[in-house]
Amino acid sequence: METESEPYVRLASLRQLHRAMADMNTARSLADTLQTVADGVVGALGYELACVNLVRPDGDLVVAALSGNAAAEALITGRVGSRASWDRRLTMGERWGDLVFIPHTEGWVLDDDDVPQWYTDGPAPRFEDEWHPSDRLFAPMYAPGPQGGGTSGELVGVLSVDRPRNGRRPGAWGREALQMYAFQAAIAISNARLRSNMQRALVRLEREQQALRASEESFRQAFEYAPSGMAIAEMGGEQHGRILRTNDALCRLLGRPASAMRRYSFSDLVHPEDIGTLLRTSAEGGRAELRLCRRDGTYVWVSLRNSVVADAADGPRFLLTHVEDIEERKRRELQLAHRASHDSLTGLPNSAELRSRLSARLCSQQPQSALPTAVDPMEPYESFDSHDAAFGPPVFDRGHDFDFPPGSDTYDGYDHHVHTVAPAAGADDGTKGLAVLFCDLDGFKSINDRFGHNAGDAVLIEVARRLSNGVRDGDTVARLGGDEFVILADGLGRADAQDLAVRLRNEIIQPIRAEGRAVRVGASFGIGWAHCGMTADEVLKSADERMYVEKRSRPKQHRRAG
Repeated sequence: METESEPYVRLASLRQLHRAMADMNTARSLADTLQTVADGVVGALGYELACVNLVRPDGDLVVAALSGNAAAEALITGRVGSRASWDRRLTMGERWGDLVFIPHTEGWVLDDDDVPQWYTDGPAPRFEDEWHPSDRLFAPMYAPGPQGGGTSGELVGVLSVDRPRNGRRPGAWGREALQMYAFQAAIAISNARLRSNMQRALVRLEREQQALRASEESFRQAFEYAPSGMAIAEMGGEQHGRILRTNDALCRLLGRPASAMRRYSFSDLVHPEDIGTLLRTSAEGGRAELRLCRRDGTYVWVSLRNSVVADAADGPRFLLTHVEDIEERKRRELQLAHRASHDSLTGLPNSAELRSRLSARLCSQQPQSALPTAVDPMEPYESFDSHDAAFGPPVFDRGHDFDFPPGSDTYDGYDHHVHTVAPAAGADDGTKGLAVLFCDLDGFKSINDRFGHNAGDAVLIEVARRLSNGVRDGDTVARLGGDEFVILADGLGRADAQDLAVRLRNEIIQPIRAEGRAVRVGASFGIGWAHCGMTADEVLKSADERMYVEKRSRPKQHRRAG
């Protein structure tokens, strides 16, 4: 480049500078831009060696490009100098505008710091403005300031230049050209970084979109071809719970086509008793077991597991619902529960189930109107006997629940509990209570001894059937053990209970076919009354005692069977 002593600047030099600036602004990548910047210093500004030191994200500067000396390029490219050492350089020497010139008389103190350097050889200068091999010239590159207008912003890097071709320190025009070139280089590098970041972002976005498409396809296949039911439902708003999409497995399970399923929400399909479970599960995610309605009106037990699909901007939007058919498991569970609570021979509720149902009606507080139920020797006992019975198949109890009288009370923690009271002894005053009929078969042991246990089992099965057929729906017939049975009949007066015992006795005394022969058994009944303040065992003991009083009061010939 010409010095300021020249009366004019050659047009060719300006063209070279313009071409260098155009090249560095049209480079395809950040690496190409950095190398073009270094090459432009050598090719257009007339220096033999140029180095681009680029500021890294951590603040240190790395040698990113070098031009003019292959040996120096191989030695120091990629090496890093600390920001503190560079700040020291940029505050030393002489200020030529934005340029920093450190003459050899001062620069020797920098020979041993951590900034990568290349040492050049040459003779000592013979006159004042001649370039010395140890002179240093730096052109800081600042990004344009946020206000524009040529103001300087953040430091992008530093251009290091060495050995002007004319052997002289640059004059005013040369300094101005280098300073202008550094400013344009900072813009080009900033733009190249921006393009590079945008390209990386686009590549990353494309990869994410490809991964999303692959994920969506995987989800679609997993959803459509899942062996168990799957559904997507709306969450929130007026259409909360409306089914948007179902797979084939769920459609087959419920016997409904996909087009019809989209007309429903899960609340339309769930069993009325399970609606609360469904709503809690939908709101909180998680899982629940409930019943869904098939197209034919029957219900199937399912395990329903919800996952909330959230949108980053709008919050929860959809429910992904997994529906698994558990009808077979539920059937086995009900069978096991039935076996645990029912007698295996007769199918009647067993002793534990009897006590559970009886305890459910009783609280620990005795009401004012309750009457004692222990056996009173002065009170006529209520008991009945029978002498014959007949065969029949086993039956289950006619019901599980009691009909509670209207009204409610709250006492001792029993919310909405209606106290169970016993009818008054003596005359029937119209009071209704929970009658407990204790039945013991007479002559049953002799059937086992004479004809074997198979015959005895047949007798027990037929007695259970006759007792179950002789009571109302909602009454309980249970086998307490051996040849003992208990009937719980709610809402009876004393006369009603006596009539019931008579009817059951008359049923039992009919002949029973056992092992190809007709046999008979008798029965003794004791009537007890349950009331709050008693335990289940106390109620059963009271009825049992009344039964034994009746049994002992009859002659032996009236208690045989054959």
